Parts: sequence; structure tokens; C-alpha cells
Amino acid sequence: MSNDDHLTATTTVDHTPDEVFAAITNVRDWWSENLIGATAALHDEFVFTDDCKYAGETVQEKEGIRFARFRLTEVVPGQRMVWHVVDSFMTFIDDQHEWTGTDVVFDLAATPEGTTVRFTHQGLTAAKSECFEACSRGWTFYIETSLPQLITTGTGQPIPKYV
Repeated sequence: MSNDDHLTATTTVDHTPDEVFAAITNVRDWWSENLIGATAALHDEFVFTDDCKYAGETVQEKEGIRFARFRLTEVVPGQRMVWHVVDSFMTFIDDQHEWTGTDVVFDLAATPEGTTVRFTHQGLTAAKSECFEACSRGWTFYIETSLPQLITTGTGQPIPKYV
């Protein structure tokens, strides 16, 4: 991967593109239960948060992505989904709005093995993105582990809901 390549992750599962697409739209079951909003239709908006105030911690005690607000700008069932990051705030990097204006893209392709998901976080590159390494580790886990588990077993490994 060159320093100008966008953050990517890829996985293949033995299921149809429509089944995989349905799982992707079920974001709470593979990425995070801490979402507000809808995650399936064109123009839907949702907010991801790892703000732990609800778990008895304060923002100063835990660093992470305070929030990211997404708008679904492309929804082609069984083929492609794009989340545009409308706004974001991350406490663990200097450019705390680094995700704002980026796009999270899921491209699906039928293969002899089932369906391949190519995930790209467009706008995050090794050369220009402060969160590239940490974000790459996180997205890779959710795309290559949690999402396939949701598709194949019915249970992913999302961030649990704060109480």
C-alpha cells in the first residue's frame, strides 16, 4: 500500500450480495450499538458515538471518537453503499475533525466463493491522516471479523451499548 492509498479492508463470505448488503445496513449489529438514527436508505443519517459519559466516565478519562455523523449518499442494494461523514470529533488526534468530509464506501462483488466486500474510507491516507494506523486497525477488525461473523452466525462483535 502506498502512502496515498485510502484506508481499505476486504472480506469474502459465502453468502449472496443481497444478504451481505442487508448485514451492512444493520450497523448496530457489527460496528456499534451506540448509534442514533437510521442506517439503510438513501439520505438516512446516523450518529456514532463512543462518548462514555453514560458509562460513568468523563470525556477526559477516555479518548476516542466522540462522535461521527453520517449521511447515506449512495445506496445500491447488493452492490454499493456510501456513508458521507457530515461531521466528526475525535479526541485522540490533533485534527479532531479529520473524518469530516470523508466517505466510507462498501463495494460488493459476487465471486465464486460468495460475495467480496471491499471497504474503503476515502479521505484517510497513510500520508495525510493522523488517525490512519488506529483507524485502520479498527475498521479492519469490524470489516474482516465482526461483519463476517454477523453474516455467517447472526452475531457480530459491535461496541456494546453504554448504560
